Amino acid sequence: MLSWSLSFLIIAIVAGVLGFGGLAGTAAMIAKVCFLLFLIMFVLSMFRGGSIRR
Repeated sequence: MLSWSLSFLIIAIVAGVLGFGGLAGTAAMIAKVCFLLFLIMFVLSMFRGGSIRR
């Protein structure tokens, strides 16, 4: 999930530099959403223990 958000962040930066405003905004929004989902799953896994106990 983190790799997806980094990919969309790079796409947003490149699109912003090249002048594609709409594409840059969309890619930046997708990167934010992916990062937020990654962060939520990370925090949940920290509280859960990260491993399955038998």
